[in-house]
Amino acid sequence: MVRDGQSVIRILRDMIISGEFSAGERLAEIPTAERLGISRTPVRIAFRALAQEGLLEKLPRRGYQVRNVTQAQIVDSVEVRGVLEGLAARQAAEAGLSESTKEEIQACLLAGDELFENGVLAEQDVEKYHEMNMRFHALIIAASGNSAISAALALSEHLPFASVSSLAFNPKQMQQEYRRLFYAHTQHHAVYHALVNGQGARAEALMKEHAHATLAYSELFDKESSRTVM
Repeated sequence: MVRDGQSVIRILRDMIISGEFSAGERLAEIPTAERLGISRTPVRIAFRALAQEGLLEKLPRRGYQVRNVTQAQIVDSVEVRGVLEGLAARQAAEAGLSESTKEEIQACLLAGDELFENGVLAEQDVEKYHEMNMRFHALIIAASGNSAISAALALSEHLPFASVSSLAFNPKQMQQEYRRLFYAHTQHHAVYHALVNGQGARAEALMKEHAHATLAYSELFDKESSRTVM
């Protein structure tokens, strides 16, 4: 089955978090590619991305090793992202959004609304949500006009789940995942409402809360597996 790069990253991320790949396990391109039924190239790209996210560790010679990521590390990483993105939202609200930024954020909101309108999510819908979500966050960070926030976020991306690109979901619990992502998208609407109304403190608080949506997911896998997230 041919899969795009982002879906391979997500699949491998889920396998790590769920414990299917256990902490300390060595991963190599060829056996992993054969297991997924794909070529080596997307696996190589995924390994690099997951190493940057802090879920894999590059070995001195060849291959990667699954890091032993604790839930405490995830909590700390999400706290960092929440503070930085909250600051970005507050500064964006206080500075005011340009018309072009408003239009782009509204397009993100509409795209998300369309994904949830049928009451169910397919796996390909999760990929679309992922793209929309990254765009939404990037627009707010850019709207803050604070380059130091972007730099700080880039420096923290090696921490587990500190990057908004680290979206994971449980394909075995699609209805539960629908509710989780739908709630996250309602937060998108609330954040935008605060931004356009110049409510800096409210936008900051909502963005911090929004970052913590990741924690519910880490707690889910904490219950399912003690091998990776402990």
